[in-house]
Amino acid sequence: MKVYNVLFLCTGNSARSILAESIMNKLGKGRFRAFSAGSHPSGRVNPLALDLLERLDFPTEGLRSKSWDEFAGMGRIHFDFVVTVCDNAAAEACPVWPGHPLTAHWGIPDPAAVQGTAMQKQSAFSQAYESMERRIKLLLSVPMASIDQIRIKERMDAIGQSWKNSTTC
Repeated sequence: MKVYNVLFLCTGNSARSILAESIMNKLGKGRFRAFSAGSHPSGRVNPLALDLLERLDFPTEGLRSKSWDEFAGMGRIHFDFVVTVCDNAAAEACPVWPGHPLTAHWGIPDPAAVQGTAMQKQSAFSQAYESMERRIKLLLSVPMASIDQIRIKERMDAIGQSWKNSTTC
């Protein structure tokens, strides 16, 4: 059985891409292997992201904020999919990824940017988690082996667009 490698990108690699990595690694059940990185990593994972993942029984071991340079270039991991989860990363010139992975943009508001009470911040992280989980579940439902790359790319783009105008994403 083929294992699909997915790289989730965000500028700081401290919240959204970290959530995506953990969610995909658990829900992908060995069919998908996820990684995350940032163009300008913050150097630390947001504690609210880790707290939320731990409360929901998602893996947090090994999660760290890292540069996308760790994954760029030949001889590195071959990615099947590269997904940007923040608008800043989507607008940046990305490295060349070996193997020409399918790419998509799933913009999700940054929960780490929310100012307010502890409850408001936790709510922002919960909303980001729920949005990411729905999108990942949709990707996992795509019958990878039975459709061509063009159709998979269309579905990945549609997943990102499906909540573009939603107030919860």
